[in-house]
Amino acid sequence: MRINTNVSALNTYSRLTSANASKSNSLAKLSSGFRINRAGDDAAGLAISEKMKGQISGLKQAVRNAQDGISLIQTAEGALNETHEIINRMRDLATQGATGTLGNQDRAEINKEFSALKEEVTRIADTTNFNQKTLLDGTFDGGKTTMTGSTDADKYMSVALKDSKQELDGLVVKFDRTDGAAGAVTVTGDYTATKNADDTYTIARKDGKKEEVATVTLTADGKSTAGDAAVTSTSSFKAGKEALSFHVGANSGEKISVNIGKMDSESLGLDKLDLSNADSADEAINKLDEAKATVSSARSDLGAVQNRLTHTINNLSTTQENLTEANSRIRDVDMAEEMMSFTKSNILAQAATSMLAQANAMPQSVLSLLQG
Repeated sequence: MRINTNVSALNTYSRLTSANASKSNSLAKLSSGFRINRAGDDAAGLAISEKMKGQISGLKQAVRNAQDGISLIQTAEGALNETHEIINRMRDLATQGATGTLGNQDRAEINKEFSALKEEVTRIADTTNFNQKTLLDGTFDGGKTTMTGSTDADKYMSVALKDSKQELDGLVVKFDRTDGAAGAVTVTGDYTATKNADDTYTIARKDGKKEEVATVTLTADGKSTAGDAAVTSTSSFKAGKEALSFHVGANSGEKISVNIGKMDSESLGLDKLDLSNADSADEAINKLDEAKATVSSARSDLGAVQNRLTHTINNLSTTQENLTEANSRIRDVDMAEEMMSFTKSNILAQAATSMLAQANAMPQSVLSLLQG
C-alpha cells in the first residue's frame, strides 16, 4: 500500500475536472443560447456561420434599399401623375381654343392659364426630389443619342437627340473610334459638347484639335458600326449621365437601374406652344398628345421597375429567412439537448466529488498496519 501517490484520488480528480468542464461549457451554452460561443466549440461551424451572418445582414439592408427605391419611384411617379393631369387640362384648353366660335381675344384669356400650366410642369420637374436628389431634371437619364459626322472638311462630330430627355451642353464626353482603314488608327479623347441652334450638339476635342469622324449612328447599347468610302469606324459615346441604381443584393454588383428623364416643358415640347389662333391651338393638341405619350412611357418604365423591386423584396426576404434558419442550425443551441448534457455532467461532477472523498480516505487504512 502506498501513501505518497494516491492513484485512485488522481483518477477521480481527473474525472471530476472533466465533468466540471463539461458542466461549465453547458452552462455557457444554456445562458447564451448559442451552441458556438468560441472558435473551439466548432471551428468550421464558426467560419460558416460568420459568412452566413454577413450575407443575412447584407440581405436585410438590400431589402431596405429596395424599399427606399420603391419610395423614390413612387415620389417620381406621383409627380408625373400630376404632370399628366396638367397636360390633360392643357389639351382641354387647346381644344377649346381651336374652335371657330372664339375670337383671338378669347384665346388670349385661355392662353393665360395655358402658359401658367406650362410653367407648373417645369416647376414640378425642377423641384420634385427624394433625399435631396432631384428626380425629373434628367440627372438620372442614361440618354439616347444619334451621332452624325458633318459634311465639312474638318468633320466635327454632331449629336442629334432621339428624344428630349438629355441635355449634353457643356459636358465633357468620351469618344473612342477605331478606323478599319490604313493602320487601324484608334482615336480616344475627351470631347466637349456644345449645343447648336438646331438642337444638335457639336463634339470637339478639348484641346481644339480637329479630328475627322465618320458618320456614326449610336444604338441603345451605346455602340455602333458605320462606314463610308474612306473609313470604317466602331465608336462608343458616353455623356457622363448614369441611370439611378438601387443595390438589391448581399454581394457586390447586384443592382437594379432606372432612367428618369427630364420632364420639364422644354423637354416635353410644350415651351413654344400657344393658343393665339385656331391653327396654333390645333398644333398644340398634337404636341400635347405627344407629350402625354412621353409621360405615359416614363410612368410605365417607373411602374415596371417598382413591380420588379416588389418581387425583389419578396425574393430577398425568402432568401434571408432560409439563410437565417440554416445559420440557426449551426449557431444556436438546442436547449433540451444541452439541458440533458448539463444534467449528466452535473450528476457526474457530484458523484466524482463523493468518490474523491472516498479515495482520499483510502490511505488511512495504512494506520491499522502501523498499529499492529
